[in-house]
Amino acid sequence: MNKKDLFVRFILGGTAVMLSYIVTIVSPWEILAGIFAAFPAVMITAVLVTGITSGSKHAAQVANGSVYGMVGGVICVVTVWLGLKMSEHWFISICIGLLFWLGSSIIVSKLKSLMMSRA
Repeated sequence: MNKKDLFVRFILGGTAVMLSYIVTIVSPWEILAGIFAAFPAVMITAVLVTGITSGSKHAAQVANGSVYGMVGGVICVVTVWLGLKMSEHWFISICIGLLFWLGSSIIVSKLKSLMMSRA
């Protein structure tokens, strides 16, 4: 990855996160904080930069892979939420949620590969 790609990712991703945070501060609805926390800024930036540097075929592969991460994101949110409900230890809940995110993303990826090989 060259410096220009890294800079574009940093600016776009950082701007999206900043705007999401501003929305959560000025919004009267607390639910928006969680909704905007799941904003797919990183995925959009990755697909954009990959498309520019490597073409649409590689960008589609990145977008495909992001589906696994987003499914894992749902698992992560549920795990963190349940952990906070049961223990109220936010740091441990987040760590366990991240482990579940990674594990479930890998499992979904493997299941997809298995299903494709059988077809």
